[in-house]
Amino acid sequence: MLMPSKHINFSQSLLGFGSYLAAKLKNPMSIDDLWLEYKFDLQNDLYFSNHSFDNLVLTLIFLYGTNTIKEENGLLQRCD
Repeated sequence: MLMPSKHINFSQSLLGFGSYLAAKLKNPMSIDDLWLEYKFDLQNDLYFSNHSFDNLVLTLIFLYGTNTIKEENGLLQRCD
């Protein structure tokens, strides 16, 4: 679900996942590194909602479409 609703927490929505991912992109990183960082945070209870790799890709597409992130030389970074 893209937006949070009555039955979906913010962290379970793609919008919430996007805010988490954008915060992680303080420094440029690859999609693989971003996925590993998310899995580490999930295992250590630093993020509370389990997402698939497909959701990661959908969320990155959403962030790219809203000019929140950009890609340069195979690395993702936030737009300033």
